[in-house]
Amino acid sequence: MEREIYQFDDLPDHAGADIPQAKGSVREQRIGVIFNARSHHNKGREPDFGNRSDVTVVRPDTRRDIAVALADFARSGVEFLVISGGDGTVRDVLTMGQAAFGENWPELAVLPRGKTNALNVDLGSPRDWSLAGAIAAFEDRTQGRRVQRRPLAVSRVGNEEPPMLGFIMGAGAFTLGVDAGQDAHKIGFFNSLAVGMTSAWGVLQALFGSDANMWRRGARMELEYLPSGEPLPHSRHGDPARRNIVLASTLTTMPLDIKLFGKGQGDIRLLVLDHPRRRVLFSVPAILAGWHPRWLKAAGLHHLSAKGFAITLDSQFILDGEHFPGGSYRVEQGAPLTFVAG
Repeated sequence: MEREIYQFDDLPDHAGADIPQAKGSVREQRIGVIFNARSHHNKGREPDFGNRSDVTVVRPDTRRDIAVALADFARSGVEFLVISGGDGTVRDVLTMGQAAFGENWPELAVLPRGKTNALNVDLGSPRDWSLAGAIAAFEDRTQGRRVQRRPLAVSRVGNEEPPMLGFIMGAGAFTLGVDAGQDAHKIGFFNSLAVGMTSAWGVLQALFGSDANMWRRGARMELEYLPSGEPLPHSRHGDPARRNIVLASTLTTMPLDIKLFGKGQGDIRLLVLDHPRRRVLFSVPAILAGWHPRWLKAAGLHHLSAKGFAITLDSQFILDGEHFPGGSYRVEQGAPLTFVAG
């Protein structure tokens, strides 16, 4: 079955739109909740926050509904915004919230209710964290932590609309891994288990397949540091116009505690594989456990840091679990956001 490809404009156009003000007087509310009723672990359940008058729960059906709700929250003076859903819901809320909050975001919390919840893994909140627990952590600092994160800000070159905001971006064979993960969801594997299964499957395909295998082909792309325009390094292995995998994130802890990135990486952390050489693939278990010897760079596996980078590719890329079309993009860091964690 063909995967749905989200048009880039579907997100930032709504994020920059003029949102009509809700009718009637705006009442004071401290806590706003975006509740994605379609998220995997929200189906058949209702948020529990007690008999409080300062909590407003919105169940949006569309991205524009999210934008309208966030604009209303901003006008109402919301101090705490809770996102109940998976990584895709977080991406949509952060992207739509730029027009509403500007640089004055409320404190945030994520209730991990999606099929994938990589941000929550990084924040370290319980998988079964409840809305009542999140509110308690917000109101009583002894029950919660404050964690600051900066999302990736992905802007299409030549487009003046607000960027998309997310936390994990990937291209090349990474898109195949996400597709395989969606198939794993269909047979009942979720979260870190799905990540582990699809990672292992991808390595096996690349290890034993020929260069015609789609897991080994990678994608044609150009990568440059911003603002310098200097090309990202490429080894002598494989086609210099192609990369097998590109993965970028501002997260520090990945699902299954996989050590994709090096200890010294900061800002935007990049993993780039030029060509799936079997020497590297045989070493993947040790690499994912944190073994990053110096010879990896010469073998075509790069652990890089960047303030920002430009990417031009002729195939799809993934941002927080969903497909977006190829083209030319700038990837930079968004504004710092404060998350309440359990």
